[in-house]
Amino acid sequence: MQKIIVAIDGFASTGKSSLAKRLAETLNYTYIDSGSMYRAVTYFALQEGHQGHIDKEKLLAKLDQIEIYFKYSKSGYQTFLNGLNISKEIRLSEVTEKVSKVSKIIEVRELLVTQQQKLGAKKGIIMDGRDIGTVVFPKAECKFFLKASPEIRAKRRQLEQIKAGNNESFASVLSNLKERDLMDSTRKFSPLTKADDAIEIDVSEMSLEEVYHQLLEHISKKII
Repeated sequence: MQKIIVAIDGFASTGKSSLAKRLAETLNYTYIDSGSMYRAVTYFALQEGHQGHIDKEKLLAKLDQIEIYFKYSKSGYQTFLNGLNISKEIRLSEVTEKVSKVSKIIEVRELLVTQQQKLGAKKGIIMDGRDIGTVVFPKAECKFFLKASPEIRAKRRQLEQIKAGNNESFASVLSNLKERDLMDSTRKFSPLTKADDAIEIDVSEMSLEEVYHQLLEHISKKII
């Protein structure tokens, strides 16, 4: 079977990462978590900043010092920043609140897009994000765009945070999610938008299992 690139774009908390990981395991493909890459840079920026504020100039001056990679273990995919496992840290609320702001920085996006394109040079990858099918891999053989109502996504995000040990009110999660949607959709450089040839799926009333089988069915038609 031929190797292809699968791009899964969409709004936050639509299950993109969970679906991409499972599909990659099923197909024996490489999974690349672009969202975690932006979260890793955001975490780096927060560490370099002061009292939760991001110093853009300081971040840009140290961009070439950032090395992000992934490892798969029994506990799942782990994100490493400069040799340190930061899988839990990048899910903290302060990172979630700032990641869209960092993602708007053109130099950050250019750096990560270049890294992502290198990772996909030999194909056989599944990557999820917000601009994978439009900017990173516009010629990807299979593209999806997932959406759901903000309220449903906020409930899912809150459950994720509770499991990670982060307690945040539903109102706060929903507010942050809506703000992130707005920033992602209106940024000048590679905004969140559906590629013309992407298959759009509203996952509001669907289980992850149902979405998984629907995506797998479409992908299977491309790799025969």
